[in-house]
Amino acid sequence: MKEVENQVILERAQNWVQEKLKHDSSGHDWWHIERVRRMAVRLARISGANLFICELAALLHDIVDDKLFPDQPTAYQELRSWFIEENIPEDIDAHVIEIISTLSFKGGNNLKMRTLEGQVVQDADRLDALGAIGAARTFAYSGWKGQAIYDPTIIFRSSMTKEQYRNEKSTAINHFYEKLLRLRELMNTEAARKIAEGRHKFMEDFLMRFDLEWQGTDE
Repeated sequence: MKEVENQVILERAQNWVQEKLKHDSSGHDWWHIERVRRMAVRLARISGANLFICELAALLHDIVDDKLFPDQPTAYQELRSWFIEENIPEDIDAHVIEIISTLSFKGGNNLKMRTLEGQVVQDADRLDALGAIGAARTFAYSGWKGQAIYDPTIIFRSSMTKEQYRNEKSTAINHFYEKLLRLRELMNTEAARKIAEGRHKFMEDFLMRFDLEWQGTDE
């Protein structure tokens, strides 16, 4: 019976998130959520994490993201109200909120995940920022923010605060160096590290090709 109840909760979470993010064009749309959900379930099975916690947190992980919902008190209140409406036990409520509030990169300054479930969901989210999809999402996000593809006069930042990461001028290509190429080393689980290797290599090859074409030296 518990499994059936959990499945109903997951379906309702999916419907709610789909409605909230259906117009997103920043790379944090429903299909990003779905990919993170699938990867979180895959990693949870490999690592022995709680499947329900991982899947629920993956579904809800962007619902309080301050990039998408700047009014943080309201976003968290809506999430807590949803938990109450769905009769989610307080321990699950607290665990999921802990995960999604610690998940984001935020310039590389966020806290380390305390639980295996948090590590799994964080890895799943970070893997979606790597590889071909990660590159596509980077250009979508930069366009959404009104940033250039590349500007050689804007030097990428090797370290930054959350405020600098979110608010200072940057470019899509700089984002690879400021965040994406750092993610391979930040993976929590062995399974995620293995997947990250291939995606990291793709991005390195892409950036080499981009530079050749930018300089006009490709053949």
